[in-house]
Amino acid sequence: MKRVKFFYRTGLAVGLLTMAVLSMAKGQQLSPPMHDPCIIQQDSTYYIFATGWGIVRWSSTDLLHWKRLKPVFDTPPAWTAEDVRGFRGVFWAPDISYYKGTYYLYYAVSAFGKNTSCIGLATNRTLDDKSPLYHWVDRGKIVQSVPGRDMWNAIDPNLVVDSAGTPWLDFGSFWGGIKLVRLNPARTGISDPPRWYTIAGRERTFGLADSVAGNAAIEGPYIFRRGPYYYLFVSYDYCCRGIHSNYKMMVGRSRDVRGPYLDRDGVPMIRGGATLVLKGDKDWPGVGHNAILETGGKDYLVFHGYDAHDHGRSKLRILPLQWQDGWPVVEQPPK
Repeated sequence: MKRVKFFYRTGLAVGLLTMAVLSMAKGQQLSPPMHDPCIIQQDSTYYIFATGWGIVRWSSTDLLHWKRLKPVFDTPPAWTAEDVRGFRGVFWAPDISYYKGTYYLYYAVSAFGKNTSCIGLATNRTLDDKSPLYHWVDRGKIVQSVPGRDMWNAIDPNLVVDSAGTPWLDFGSFWGGIKLVRLNPARTGISDPPRWYTIAGRERTFGLADSVAGNAAIEGPYIFRRGPYYYLFVSYDYCCRGIHSNYKMMVGRSRDVRGPYLDRDGVPMIRGGATLVLKGDKDWPGVGHNAILETGGKDYLVFHGYDAHDHGRSKLRILPLQWQDGWPVVEQPPK
């Protein structure tokens, strides 16, 4: 049995290595370097948008071989440098969605470690850059946070549509936690009058530097509607530290998009409650900032992890997602 297992794994490894070589020859990668991925499917192609200069884009037809595409922006929109001084074009944590023939891409512009931040919007009629319809139109900023005025941070946007068809934007990182605001029907701005909610948070010791938040590290919200529940996924603890990252994904659920979101034990997420979805291990010490892909009747958790076998580089990971007793369970690959 051990010998069979050995040859099976060896054959699998050789096969994967061969595919990797062929993929690299075609400009494709099996585990592309990536931070904060979001994903969507158009026809037979999957598209990922991620943190990076101009907003990074990748495409795949099989969720395994990925090809890097030109970024969304050749040059940053003029308003970004005006509203976030020192911004040089590295956009954070985009979110992609589709509505009435148009793709909506929300993205963050920020100064690292500060809540000097904005969430902007760009739209396109197609994601296929070979189409004559392909053209990104920037719609400007949607939400802005200002130090000294706001105790929340306008980054990590995620669009969710409730059962009545009303669009909402959830976002946030550190500070006062995760926020939710209703958008206008066109999804191009905040509703009038605005309706704001706090839906998750962790206790923070104020008075610390902006870049230090003790145990208050929470960000990367993603709300997924399934059956009677809205599931709020968040990332706890710290990203961006290579092999020293301790990022992990947590979740709570609610029957109302506005909350309260509760963990398995009934503790509200606004009081620090959250149920573990996936944490790091010796191979991937930090994992987080997820999205969910529904395709072929299955759900997949899409996120980034820090590869302990490659100097802690951040890479794309996709794992099947099951549901047990109304809660998400990640299907782990065999070791």
